[in-house]
Amino acid sequence: MAKARTVYFCQNCGYESAKWLGKCPSCNEWNTFVEEVVQKEDSNNKNEWKTSSSRDRVSKPKTLKEINAGSDSRIVTPDNELNRVLGGGIVAGSLVLIGGEPGIGKSTLMLQLGMILQLKILYVSGEESEQQIKMRAERLQLPGAVKNMHENFYMLAETNTKNIFSAIESLDPELVIIDSIQTLYSGLLDSTAGSIAQVRQCAGELMKFSKETNTPVFLVGHITKDGLLAGPKVLEHMVDTVLQFEGDRHLAYRILRTTKNRFGSTSEIGIYEMLGTGLREVSNPSEILISQKDTQISGATIGATIEGNRPLLIEIQSLVSPASYGTPQRTPTGFDQKRLNMLLAVLEKRCGFKMGMQDVFLNMAGGITVEDPAIDLAICISLISSMEEIPVSDKICFAAEVGLGGELRAVNRIEQRISEAEKLGFSEIYISKYSQKSLDLKKVKIQVKSFSKLNEVFQDLFG
Repeated sequence: MAKARTVYFCQNCGYESAKWLGKCPSCNEWNTFVEEVVQKEDSNNKNEWKTSSSRDRVSKPKTLKEINAGSDSRIVTPDNELNRVLGGGIVAGSLVLIGGEPGIGKSTLMLQLGMILQLKILYVSGEESEQQIKMRAERLQLPGAVKNMHENFYMLAETNTKNIFSAIESLDPELVIIDSIQTLYSGLLDSTAGSIAQVRQCAGELMKFSKETNTPVFLVGHITKDGLLAGPKVLEHMVDTVLQFEGDRHLAYRILRTTKNRFGSTSEIGIYEMLGTGLREVSNPSEILISQKDTQISGATIGATIEGNRPLLIEIQSLVSPASYGTPQRTPTGFDQKRLNMLLAVLEKRCGFKMGMQDVFLNMAGGITVEDPAIDLAICISLISSMEEIPVSDKICFAAEVGLGGELRAVNRIEQRISEAEKLGFSEIYISKYSQKSLDLKKVKIQVKSFSKLNEVFQDLFG
């Protein structure tokens, strides 16, 4: 047995030090070092992945012309939302990390993926027993999943990487799902499962297996109370794709967001609805983000935004009322508070509305978070509509950025926004005059109104 030694790891970035440090020299965070007992590699304790072909293999450099990418480099799944966030499908030999809050549906999403894919799947669970996974699988009602569940879907309740790789060698799966990476431990280290050293070691062994065998691996990861992925930051650098599963557990809709993707865009989102029978894909999210109302109410407008390659129409709700307790409140939900303060300053300075002593509450319907500046105009109209108690027609939508001078600025991909509004039955859309230069209005049936100033929109809408 090799001699054990003590090492200090930074919980924030994974920096390794031989002694305790108050401030991490890598990420500059204070009081993040934790002591862990690690063990040097022993020749009698080799349990990491090592194929027989790789023992005597020597890597040689190749030119791009010599490398064959293969025609089946991506596995297209029946889940269109997952295909979108992954950039078109699962890349062979990729390592995908999916994180989210407890109970948000990460395990359900991975279980559904394994059941609908017509591949040999190995689902490794370190948190649930095989009987518990079977109960959850029977609850899911997926078309074509029952046959695959009995024939090609294999479950393993294990946390030791040595036993996991032994099962992989005997089974030879086409896709591996690990739930979760924080529950695994490697015999090469003496530290406990979930520690920074163990997470980094286990992820490294799985990455080596994935790249050498060209087998895609999905890792489910826990998150901290700050909403960040638990474990060392190097874990996110090691994997090819990082997906974030978001949403309020008390609401039905979930958002799968890409934060890192070596094989596609990092601005894509997929939307699901959590049902008693599993997660349902939402192919037209604009319909769920626009609430159904019997009567028109003040403070509700529709803004056209873009998430990745997908245009969305989202309902903005605002409530403006006189402040009763001194300092006015500014409470946005799903929107940046600093940008809301800027828009309120523009309304007061450039448009003459007295917003200084008003409580302002802003909400993005559906629980979605929006960063697109194209909804600035919809927010301004919503605020004034609530303040003046004047409803805005639910057949009108808005797509323009508001500048500090009260001017309407052009936004990108205005054609897609107009097309989405027309498809959902809107009669008018308000845009910036500078977005109209590249538009061919003869092809659209919706009425497009363009203005250069925010005051002009108020005059046209409210008179």
